Amino acid sequence: MSTSLICDDNSGAKIVQVFGVIGAKARLRRNPSVGVGDVVIVSVKKGKPEMIKKKERALIIRQRREFRRGKQRVRFEDNACVLIDDQGLPKGTEIKGCVAREIAERFPKVVAIAATVV
Repeated sequence: MSTSLICDDNSGAKIVQVFGVIGAKARLRRNPSVGVGDVVIVSVKKGKPEMIKKKERALIIRQRREFRRGKQRVRFEDNACVLIDDQGLPKGTEIKGCVAREIAERFPKVVAIAATVV
């Protein structure tokens, strides 16, 4: 919660701030944690003037904290997201950085516009 993320697509947002988590099961009075592949509600902080202060849905595509993938551990150098609509389709037409492989099953349209999948 209240984490600033880089918006890594060309939808017009540059920096977003997380203020809600969709479908989170959390303990009372404890902030829910999210990771790669989770959908959050964000507020646009920097970007195009018509997008600033707008509420959007975003999908986490990279996280700095390492997570397990089989027997190995994976981590990225930054936290990043892409803006999506209610159906899970991306709002931008391209993703600049790489995307984690865990997103491919749930969001195939997001992976289709990504440059690389790691």
